[in-house]
Amino acid sequence: MPTQVIMPQLGESVVEGTVSKWLKAEGQSVNEFEPLLEVNTDKVDTEIPSPASGVLLRIVVPEGQTVQAGTVLAMIGAAGEAVPEGLAAAPAAHRAGPAMAPASTPVPPSPAPVTAADVGFISPVVAKIAAEYQVDLSQVRGTGTGGRITKKDVLAHVRDLPAAGSIAPAWEQPASGELFRPTEEVFGPQTSLSTPAPGQVLPHDSVRRQIAEHMLRSRRTSPHVTTVMEADLSRVVAHRQTHKETFAREGVDLTFSAYFVVATVAALKAVPWVNASWSDEGIVLHRPVHIGVAVSLGEQGLIVPVIQDADQKPLPAIAAAIKDLATRARARKLKPDEVQGGTFTITNHGVSGSLFATPIINQPQAAILGVGVIQKRVVVVETSGADAFAIRPMVYLTLTFDHRMLDGAVADRFLSVVVERLEKWS
Repeated sequence: MPTQVIMPQLGESVVEGTVSKWLKAEGQSVNEFEPLLEVNTDKVDTEIPSPASGVLLRIVVPEGQTVQAGTVLAMIGAAGEAVPEGLAAAPAAHRAGPAMAPASTPVPPSPAPVTAADVGFISPVVAKIAAEYQVDLSQVRGTGTGGRITKKDVLAHVRDLPAAGSIAPAWEQPASGELFRPTEEVFGPQTSLSTPAPGQVLPHDSVRRQIAEHMLRSRRTSPHVTTVMEADLSRVVAHRQTHKETFAREGVDLTFSAYFVVATVAALKAVPWVNASWSDEGIVLHRPVHIGVAVSLGEQGLIVPVIQDADQKPLPAIAAAIKDLATRARARKLKPDEVQGGTFTITNHGVSGSLFATPIINQPQAAILGVGVIQKRVVVVETSGADAFAIRPMVYLTLTFDHRMLDGAVADRFLSVVVERLEKWS
């Protein structure tokens, strides 16, 4: 019977994907684990390998169509093999989880090594590890949703095998071509902003369509309100000037963005209602602090990679994470999980000279912080009980918040903590 190609779940919270490109046409031969198609999830394209060797008998889901995880995308089998009638782009009858599985998935009665094609609904990463270490997946206890076998499950199983502890597992070593990897064509080649010809129609790519959908959904969902404050960055500027060379020797680029992330973490701890999301049952207060930092990709749009557990990281680690994520975002090397799970977002629109803005909330989060350009301005300061003019590096900070969850007093308290942390940096 032909093997089904299933839309995988490419992250813990990724429930659907868009077929952006088929790498094989109907009638072409394909080998097991050979790249078969590209799937776009949250602006990240990922190559999906073939679950079996054979001929691509039928493509069920065409390019550009978005379907749920678990949907049958195509059928692979022997040349001339009959394909079941009535195939449509509907979720396959498998338990939820990332994988590709054959139409029939019997578990072998003997403990012979198995691959992705021998058990139901496992991820490409799990399939690769199982193949490399000849793991019988029928002997692995799954702890994922619906009993799904996760990467952690198979890693734990391998480490428990005899003599496994003396071997450095392949997944802990640098990999030049891992099976589950983003493609090089996530956003296309980096280009400078160009001027389109008059009357030219610019087709919507998958990234632009996702941005449009997310922005419209956010505006329809949340009543947006914006509050504005300004901060004196004299101490931040002095600290950075003193320490940036030391950081550089450690390979860390100390940017101002790192300071804004640290100040935001302090504010989220002081005002935890902002580290939240809306649900029909109530407001969900998140325990971890995962900060999304918007990265511009020029004409290709923008993407928001996430600094996981930002509240557990000191300034150097935050700076290193920002540099790493931004660099890989622009190089089209992010993975789907790296743009998932954010609990709060920062957008530094000041890099292009903007004073202040009213950014749109990254759903389902409660708020988003906008950072304007840092400018030296004349301000009034109090010195020895008297007012005086001074030139200080100033920045406008905006907090756009969901008025369903936050009121003005709470939002202002949060933003004032951000300002205080920046102005009293030590």
